[in-house]
Amino acid sequence: MLDQIQIILSHTTHPGNIGAAARAMKVMGLSQLKLINPKFFPSAEATERASKAADILSNAKVYTDINSALSECRLVVGASVRTRSLPSRLVTPRELTTIIKQKPENQPIAILFGTENSGLTNDELHLCHYQVYIPTNPEYSSLNLASAVQLISYEMRLAFAEMQQLPEAKVNANEQSITQQQFDSLQQHFYQIMLETGYVNPHHVKQLENRLNRLLSKAQVTQSENRLLRGFLSAIEKRRRRVSQPQENEEAMLEREKYDV
Repeated sequence: MLDQIQIILSHTTHPGNIGAAARAMKVMGLSQLKLINPKFFPSAEATERASKAADILSNAKVYTDINSALSECRLVVGASVRTRSLPSRLVTPRELTTIIKQKPENQPIAILFGTENSGLTNDELHLCHYQVYIPTNPEYSSLNLASAVQLISYEMRLAFAEMQQLPEAKVNANEQSITQQQFDSLQQHFYQIMLETGYVNPHHVKQLENRLNRLLSKAQVTQSENRLLRGFLSAIEKRRRRVSQPQENEEAMLEREKYDV
């Protein structure tokens, strides 16, 4: 299970923090590190801070955008104490392990960390199914990036170090959550239908996108549910084309008559 947990660092500004995070991961048995637009990487300082976890760095995958980094993940968790107008479900690291145990087939799992100064952006948080926070002293809650990675990785190890990967035969593929790539495609399909049917208010486009994202994230759509929803949306498209076709033909005929002599 631990090899299915991906630590993703977004826009890290200091290479030493990448190395320290890699070291924290290795101590706890995690090995999957992804980096989104790090300011400095590869870096000698990162390698030095990683100590004997240089293999984590050498195997780290670097991405230019968050969607590519999350595309294969079935559960996305943002590490942040920040709230927003449409908050994700807030959980502690220990509560998160319970959630993962309930649906262990929803792998890989991404735990997303933001930049050192400001954490995750609102757009990044909108991609998360859950928001994990470390219940620190409210009078002084500051944690550096590597410490946060260490604490969450510790809880993952505590919960899953002895847990073996489920046999393939026991996993019902239809009940697996969709990947982030499938999620993005489903959301885009919904938005396309909303545009075509005139449902979208151009003055509240961003708010609608965020609320739609929130709705679908809460649902944790499975593969079978995704096929149902995509089929329904496709049926709306086909129906709309059939209804609009006669009108389009009539308009085309009237347009041609303008030029008939």
